[in-house]
Amino acid sequence: MVGLEKESLRVNSEGKISQTPHPQQLGSALTHPYITTDYSEALLEFITPPFHEAGEALGFLRDLQQFVYTRLDNELLWATSMPCVVAGESSIPIAYFGESNVGRMKSVYRHGLGHRYGRVMQVIAGVHFNYSYSDAFWQGLQQLEGDDRPLQDFISERYFGLLRNLLRVGWLIPYLFGASPAVCKSFLNGKENTLHSFDDYTYFEPYATSLRMGDIGYQNNKENETGIKADYSSLQGYVASLTNAINTPCPVYKKIGVKVDGEYRQLNANILQIENEYYSTVRPKQLLQGNEKPSLALKRRGVRYIELRSLDVNAFDPLGINESQLHFLEALLLYCLFADSPPISAIERVEIDQNEMRVAHRGREPGLNLMRCGTAVALKQWAGEICEAMAPVCELLDSNTARRPYQQALARQRRAVENPDLTPSARMLAEMRSSKESFFEFARRKSLEYQWHFAELPIAREQEQMLTEMAERSLRKQAEIEAADDMGFDEYLQQYFSQS
Repeated sequence: MVGLEKESLRVNSEGKISQTPHPQQLGSALTHPYITTDYSEALLEFITPPFHEAGEALGFLRDLQQFVYTRLDNELLWATSMPCVVAGESSIPIAYFGESNVGRMKSVYRHGLGHRYGRVMQVIAGVHFNYSYSDAFWQGLQQLEGDDRPLQDFISERYFGLLRNLLRVGWLIPYLFGASPAVCKSFLNGKENTLHSFDDYTYFEPYATSLRMGDIGYQNNKENETGIKADYSSLQGYVASLTNAINTPCPVYKKIGVKVDGEYRQLNANILQIENEYYSTVRPKQLLQGNEKPSLALKRRGVRYIELRSLDVNAFDPLGINESQLHFLEALLLYCLFADSPPISAIERVEIDQNEMRVAHRGREPGLNLMRCGTAVALKQWAGEICEAMAPVCELLDSNTARRPYQQALARQRRAVENPDLTPSARMLAEMRSSKESFFEFARRKSLEYQWHFAELPIAREQEQMLTEMAERSLRKQAEIEAADDMGFDEYLQQYFSQS
């Protein structure tokens, strides 16, 4: 099953972050299942349900974005991961979810992120790829392997093997799909950095693929200070490591204060406020029941699906991602599922982090080496080996279709391995040079282009009616939640964190 989550920053006609509230016509950001906000009131998040086919998920994502565009008042959906015209921290409005306890908790959590990491980092947009295998698949695999454990234990163990391998080869995703090699100078707001000047308004790195995934982007860059590192050896180890981080006080965050002059600055002063604060590139996930903690959901019912979080918004596609990318990712995940997956040692964990950072900042550099099991290996060689190993997987996935979409997707990415100029990051810089555009000018041009794209699409009346009704229903549901609250916020937080 394939599901997508795509973030898009609302900006005004000048490209500045919107200061207007989440449009009421879109429904409640608290209760709408498909259209919500992420960190900022201006950072829209589109969520598709799971579908059997990648094309179905993309079709739903298209309908969501078209629906939103018909209800925006002279605003654009920014077409890139990195924002522009950031006028300091105060220009980034934190998302508001109403006055219910659950809504206040969401907002306080975001205030905490702002105090801990700064608001600017939180308006970087990305795409999340959610993927799962059917119960019939798992039952057949377990029977084939002669495993007699409870099915969910088998499923969780195999998902964690997949996750470990995806961490090992995860650098390939920013290399192939990274689309943030440049950033507006306003994003760094005068802070010292090692980036190069592309022009008066733009920083870049000549061989960067994804500055979003680098040390200026969406990562827990305070890990060395706080000591959090999730344990991917098993479901039990993962849950225990995050639970420990949520329950362990952090002196750095204690200085911020939790409740100051009657106002919450963060949910707590611990290493993590909640599980979502851990910015891993991949996460095991389980559907939540009510206000259940994510770690408890995993502990009780095991892994339901995995969430891949390292995809930049594809600036060369109106949807921010395309079917070829999704087919490649499906094949990569299946390869990761069946490849050997020993535990990740402390040394390998360092290699994984260093490889990711190296590719984010220098991925297209000729002759770039990565580290694998203590040995330097050329990125091009390693990427070629992965693609070669994926070939039979793609043949298998294409066995019931004459179109061969998986093999075509693999061939396309093989060409990008051989020629880095074909990657989105290289194409972006090449367009900026040929058009003599700053990053802002490039991103605004693409945003306007996609605004027209959605305006020209025929409206799917059934989908529009469904989303209109869902928006209205979500507003009623938020009002019901607010009316049903029967305890103070302090007590609500205490009950939430005392779940066990």
